[in-house]
Amino acid sequence: MDTDISFAVLGTGGIGRRTLEVSQHKDGLTPVAACDRHGVAIDSDGLDVDELLAATEGNIDNEVDSDVATDGSGVTVKQHGEDRGVVASEQAHASDDSIQEIIDAGNEIDAVLLALPNYEHDFIPRVADRFVDGDYSGVLVDVLKRSRVIGMLDERTEAFEDAGVTFVCGAGATPGFLTGAAALAAQSFVEVHEVDIWWGVGLKSGYEDNRGTVREDIAHLEGYDIETARDLSDEEIEAIVDDHDGMIEFREMEHADDVLLERAGICDAADVSVGGLLDVRHDEKPTTTTVSVTGTTFDGERGTNTFQLDDATSMEANVNGPALGYLKTGVRRNRAGEYGVFGPTELMPGF
Repeated sequence: MDTDISFAVLGTGGIGRRTLEVSQHKDGLTPVAACDRHGVAIDSDGLDVDELLAATEGNIDNEVDSDVATDGSGVTVKQHGEDRGVVASEQAHASDDSIQEIIDAGNEIDAVLLALPNYEHDFIPRVADRFVDGDYSGVLVDVLKRSRVIGMLDERTEAFEDAGVTFVCGAGATPGFLTGAAALAAQSFVEVHEVDIWWGVGLKSGYEDNRGTVREDIAHLEGYDIETARDLSDEEIEAIVDDHDGMIEFREMEHADDVLLERAGICDAADVSVGGLLDVRHDEKPTTTTVSVTGTTFDGERGTNTFQLDDATSMEANVNGPALGYLKTGVRRNRAGEYGVFGPTELMPGF
C-alpha cells in the first residue's frame, strides 16, 4: 500500500512541528525536508525529527515569511543575534529561498505539506504556482481554512494536471475529516437541509506554538478580516484574548467546509454553518466538537445524524493525524496517475 513515502513540511510553527512529530507514528512516512523563515533542512535519508523539534521548540517566529514568499522572491532568513528555528538544527543551513530549495529537491519528495500562515487569500495558490513552475510532480497538501481559496485552486486544476500534481485541500480537522464525516452522515438523506460544525479547542500548553493559528481565527471575528489580523502585533492579539477572558467564540466562520460540501454536491454552501470556542488559557476543550447533518430521508422522514469527537483528542491529534492520512491517500492517487484538486469529501485518509 503506502510504503516509502518521502515528504516535506513548509513551516515549522505549531502545525508543522506537530506534523513532524505525528509522522513518527505513521507507517511508511519519512520526513526528508523542512523549512522556515530562517533556513532549510534536507536529507534524502530522513531528517532527525527529535533533533529538529528540539531546535525549533519555543520559537514563535519560525514560520515561512509570507510577505516575502508571496512576491516570488522566496523566504527571508532573519537572524536575531543567534541561530533560531530550523537553522539551529545541525541538519540545516540558512537560505535566502528555502521554498525554492525544497522545490529543487522535488524529485526526492513525494509530498509536501503546506503548514504556512495564510494571511493573504491567494498565498497558498501562489505557493502552489511556484511548485508547478519549478516542474514539481507530486502531492501538495494544505489545511487551509478559507472558503474563497478553494475556487482559486480549482482554477489551477488544468495546470496541476499538466504538471502531474495532486493537490489535497482542506485536509485537517475542519475543514478536513469533519467535512468528510458530514459527507458520510449525509448519505442517509435524499435532501440535506443544513450542516452544523461546532468545534472546541483548548490551547494553553500550545499557545506559543500556535499564535499563527490564533491569528488566523481572529480574522473570523466581527470587525476583523485576514488583512487586519495579519497586521496585529502579538500585544494586540493578547489584548483581544484578554477582552474575551481567554475564551473566544466564533460564529458563521468563513471556513472552507461550506464550499467543499457544495463542491461535492452534498448541500448548498449557504446551508453550512461553522463555529466554535477557543480557550487560550486551558488545555481542556471548552465544548465537544460535533458535526450535525439534518435532512429528509427517501421515505419522507426528517432526521439529524451527529458525529462527535472525544474530548480527549487534542487539536494537534485532530489536525495533524488526518493531514498525514490525506497525504498518504494523495500519494496513492498521484502514483495511480490522478492529478488535479481533491477535497476531503472525495478521499478517505490512509492510516
